[in-house]
Amino acid sequence: MRTRLLIVDDSALMRRLLSGIFSPEEGFEVAIARDGAEALEKLHSFAPDVITLDVNMPRLDGIACLDRIMVERPCPVVMVSGRTAAGAAETMTALELGAVDFVLKPAGAVSLEIDELRPLLLKKVRTAAAAKVKASTRLTDRVRVTTGRSAPERAIPASGAGSGRLPPLVEAHADGLVLVGTSTGGPRALELLLTPLAADFPWPILVAQHMPAFFTGALAARLDKVCALQVVEVSSPTTLVPGTAYVARGEADMVVRRRGETLVASAAPADPGYPWHPSADRLVRSALAAVSADRLVGVLMTGMGNDGAAAMAEIKRGGGRTIAEAEESAVVWGMPGELVKMDGASVVAPVEQIASLLIEALA
Repeated sequence: MRTRLLIVDDSALMRRLLSGIFSPEEGFEVAIARDGAEALEKLHSFAPDVITLDVNMPRLDGIACLDRIMVERPCPVVMVSGRTAAGAAETMTALELGAVDFVLKPAGAVSLEIDELRPLLLKKVRTAAAAKVKASTRLTDRVRVTTGRSAPERAIPASGAGSGRLPPLVEAHADGLVLVGTSTGGPRALELLLTPLAADFPWPILVAQHMPAFFTGALAARLDKVCALQVVEVSSPTTLVPGTAYVARGEADMVVRRRGETLVASAAPADPGYPWHPSADRLVRSALAAVSADRLVGVLMTGMGNDGAAAMAEIKRGGGRTIAEAEESAVVWGMPGELVKMDGASVVAPVEQIASLLIEALA
């Protein structure tokens, strides 16, 4: 079965280079669009399975185009982002609107650097093509566009996987940690996880989100604006305190160490022994060396690969608690699925229920 890929970019060079990557690959059928307006036309005539979407374009830019795509005909989208502060902020907006992932445009000579990006582009687009775009996303807007009426508010029933509870933790004081690992689809999942938590949440929360360094600061800043918790990026040794979520700096690893009675997180150079960065596995293993397993809660959410699964399984074996995001809500059920396969999950739950599980366990 062929994957229909729509490449949207106002640069003729980028269209040619991207088409040159995917057209020779077995299993791809490629179409191109020169801007967002043309992309919306081909959204229906070509019916793509996945889209690569430039951010800055004339007539209709990538953000406005993505907004329309997710209303008119939702499908997986990979944003092609520039290396600017504005580009980072726009990428965070795109991920919130429903984009599955993003790639950075080459910083120098595009035609020379595109070959270096080839494996990453192929991997991300193939992963996105297989990702799930939830049917409930932008449902009210979609019904209004197609029928002129609003969709009725309704609850989405949870599967039996989310019906369990996390066993309560005794004496939930500040010496425990919540450790979160996520990748593809993670920014939206993190928002759903963190926004229900109160400013006095009793344990620090440490987040390893696979993302380049240029974007983790923007991610932390965006989450800080929408959460009662304080959300910060860790770029230097930082004392861990309750009521705060700590986002690992991209292209590095976050590690936890104990200094007397104090727990400190710091950014360490990426360890080549771990394939993904920031590494959830390395974060969890460093926490296990500083805190007993029964003082840890591991949360593994949407993402490709298996980062964090083996280390979080150790938390459960040591008497701690672990939560795996359920397949029904994960954009990509790779990382949490591996934790479930290892029998390392105390509870499996849709992402919308994870915050309440944490609150109950630490009440």
